[in-house]
Amino acid sequence: MSDAMTKTDAPQDETKRDFIFIATGAVAAAGAASLAWPLIAQMGKAADTLAAGSIEIDLSRIDEGQQVKMLWRGKPVFVRHRTPAEIAEAESTNLADCPDPAEDSSRLIPKADGSVDPRFLVMIGVCTHFGCIPLGEAGDFNGWYCPCHGSHYDTSGRVRKGPAPKNMEIPNYTYISDTVIKVG
Repeated sequence: MSDAMTKTDAPQDETKRDFIFIATGAVAAAGAASLAWPLIAQMGKAADTLAAGSIEIDLSRIDEGQQVKMLWRGKPVFVRHRTPAEIAEAESTNLADCPDPAEDSSRLIPKADGSVDPRFLVMIGVCTHFGCIPLGEAGDFNGWYCPCHGSHYDTSGRVRKGPAPKNMEIPNYTYISDTVIKVG
């Protein structure tokens, strides 16, 4: 009779053993995940980095003829509310005189409706020669002048004279409304 009992108890022992193995494995997997999560989470971008990834600029606060400088991703962004004379000068420039020719309109981002507002010029305020910050409303072309090595930029941010090889860069930006842009 004892042989009969051991034969019927054997499947129950295997079932208990399987349950213990599965439960132990599940607890070990949960423990490994709880230890790995902080290590993986710390590799993501910090909140201050995400916040600096884009900036919003209210163009209605910039008076005609005024320039504001904002910091975006550690670089200055110049936003210039150009006067009609500055726009006319930028549009009438002979591109053959420019080391890096570009139409003024190609340096402007269209609004959602496809129209372009030539009054506002948005660009990264870094000289393309060695990365200095040019001075606004200065130089031979009434645009920007880099005091480090003497590059001159016109009212469209195009290099006109000096060692700079390229025009000042236009950042990626979009119009959120008629008066607010989002850079980045």
